[in-house]
Amino acid sequence: MSRVPSLSSPFLLGFDEIERALDRATRAADGYPPYNIERLARDQDKPERLRITLAVAGFTRDQLDVTVEENQLVIRGKQHDDKSRQYLHRGIATRQFQRTFVVADGIEVLAADLKNGLLSIDLARPEPQRTVKTISISEHE
Repeated sequence: MSRVPSLSSPFLLGFDEIERALDRATRAADGYPPYNIERLARDQDKPERLRITLAVAGFTRDQLDVTVEENQLVIRGKQHDDKSRQYLHRGIATRQFQRTFVVADGIEVLAADLKNGLLSIDLARPEPQRTVKTISISEHE
């Protein structure tokens, strides 16, 4: 059974990459760690931003890695078992994760902050620039 592209309208030209990005985003459906995405309004010295906040209780800054790889924001967490500890009950397991967000061209990662078990990552939304380009019309006889 062939897949019918969702962006197959003849009026949507060159959107193949967007469709691939949507496919990548829907494949990353693991629920750990939970996260929020919020829009932060523009203030005096900062542009409008997006903030992604992940619940990463138990992870230290050294165990977290935030990178941008080919239009994807990738957050990885790696914890290692402490073999020197002897547990009578273990309800909090060490766990590795990778959470991926597809970001649009021009989105810039401003900062990442870890506080009280929450990792917040701020991204700048680019200011839309209105451009008008006049195309000259040649005349052939």
